[in-house]
Amino acid sequence: MPNDSVEKFRDEFPLKDLKLTRPRRVIAEKILSAKAGEHFSADGLWESLRDKHKDVSRATVYRTLGLLVEKKLVEEHDFGKGQKYYERLVERPHHDHLICVQCGRIIEFENPDIEKLQEEVARQEGFRISYHSHKLFGTCSRCRTKKRHAV
Repeated sequence: MPNDSVEKFRDEFPLKDLKLTRPRRVIAEKILSAKAGEHFSADGLWESLRDKHKDVSRATVYRTLGLLVEKKLVEEHDFGKGQKYYERLVERPHHDHLICVQCGRIIEFENPDIEKLQEEVARQEGFRISYHSHKLFGTCSRCRTKKRHAV
C-alpha cells in the first residue's frame, strides 16, 4: 500500500514533465521505502530490484536516477568512495554530512549556525545561494577508538 511520500513522489512526475512508467514507479517506491538517512548507489538499488522486477534494467535505474537528480527529487553525492551515492529529497530536511575516510561511515547533521553563517557570507559578497552541500571528511570516533586499542 503506497504511503503519502510515494503518492507525493508520483505526483511530481507529471509536474516535472516526466512519464511515470512501471519501472520508474518501482524505482520511486524503492527509494521512498528507504530508511531516513539511507544513502544508496545506483548498482545497489538495481541489485535490490532485479530479482523481483525483471523489467527494471540497470540502464533504467541509471537513467531514472539522472532524471530524479535533474528534477531535484533525489540528491547525488560523491563521498570519495569511487562511486556516486544518492538519497531522496522528498520530505527530507536539509542536512550536511560527516564522512569517515577509514570505514566509510556517513553521519548526517544539521546546524543552524552553519546555515546562518553561509547566508551571511553570501549576503556580504552579494551572492545568491541556489543550493549547497557540505561534506566534511575525517575519521569517526569508532575508527579512532579502534586505532588506540590496536596500539
